[in-house]
Amino acid sequence: KQLLPVYDKPMIYYPLSVLMLAGIRDILIISTPVDLPNFEKLLGDGREFGINLSYAEQPSPDGLAQAFIIGEDFIGDDDVAMILGDNIYYGNGFTSILKEAADNAQNGNATIFGYYVHDPERFGIVEFDGDGKVISVEEKPTDPKSNYCITGLYFYDNRVVDFAKKVKPSHRGELEITDLNRMYLEDGTLNVKLLGRGYAWLDTGTMDSLVEAAEFVQMIEKRQSIKISALEEIAYHNEWIDNKVLRASAEKYGKSPYGEHLKKVAEGKIRY
Repeated sequence: KQLLPVYDKPMIYYPLSVLMLAGIRDILIISTPVDLPNFEKLLGDGREFGINLSYAEQPSPDGLAQAFIIGEDFIGDDDVAMILGDNIYYGNGFTSILKEAADNAQNGNATIFGYYVHDPERFGIVEFDGDGKVISVEEKPTDPKSNYCITGLYFYDNRVVDFAKKVKPSHRGELEITDLNRMYLEDGTLNVKLLGRGYAWLDTGTMDSLVEAAEFVQMIEKRQSIKISALEEIAYHNEWIDNKVLRASAEKYGKSPYGEHLKKVAEGKIRY
């Protein structure tokens, strides 16, 4: 599914762009044994995006928390962020929020991102007090304590691997990310960042939401004459690739709107 296009680029570009905006260059893509070769064919080693991509298999869908066990060697002694492959984020100032979350991880904390929804029983939910302190986290509650869902983006310190190993399978037989977050909550090190007015979070898990996401991206790009989640543009802005590499990428896409956009960035016609 993450290889499907969302308007003018593959879905996987959107979550990758979030990690890149956070300043993260070493990225592990975890997927099924069937899908993983296709991701590798599309993205390669990440060099053209100024990042270092590795790949690992999750043979069966045993829960999000298992990602940290699968990625233990990749993580090593580092802090870590995880984003789901079908989540799209958009909003002015998002980069600074991401960098705050990365700083929190360096200081031994975890960060989740809350977003107001009308149907909280469909999601993992975070409850917090008037000061923004997390009180509870629940997975798809029948009687939700708040309308703020936990979106598919998480920042953790290095303890996350050991915590993940302590998570017991739920009634669904999965290692639930909510149980992992609860460990940080009980430790007093779970923070929530609210994505409020001016932010959009799209979970493209259904066909309807996939169409809605494509229409959203189309509207923003046409109205503002920008590109959302153009990986080469982010890499160039971060000084991870030079002008020569950017121009080569632009040529690869030819006269497509995406290629023309990268060409304008390389020529300095689009400024930040």
